[in-house]
Amino acid sequence: MEIQLTVLNKLGLHARPAAEFVRCARKFRSEIHIHKDGEQYSAASILDVLSANLDCGAMMILRAEGPDAEKALGELAALMEEFKRQEEE
Repeated sequence: MEIQLTVLNKLGLHARPAAEFVRCARKFRSEIHIHKDGEQYSAASILDVLSANLDCGAMMILRAEGPDAEKALGELAALMEEFKRQEEE
């Protein structure tokens, strides 16, 4: 399964939201990867997520493979929306 996401919060996935994103990804048994600009990054690795340069406006494809792939993608997409909402408060 895969979904396309756009980073909407102004600061992008900098240290704090990147760590929260990784914690969320690690909850699942599925293998989750970020695909951006022809590169693949593990969503369960803080170094990979930071290396992906997920700045505001960046588009990525999130792919999950495993028993809870659909739930994983749904929660990670919701988390990205939550980052934007938190920034607006």
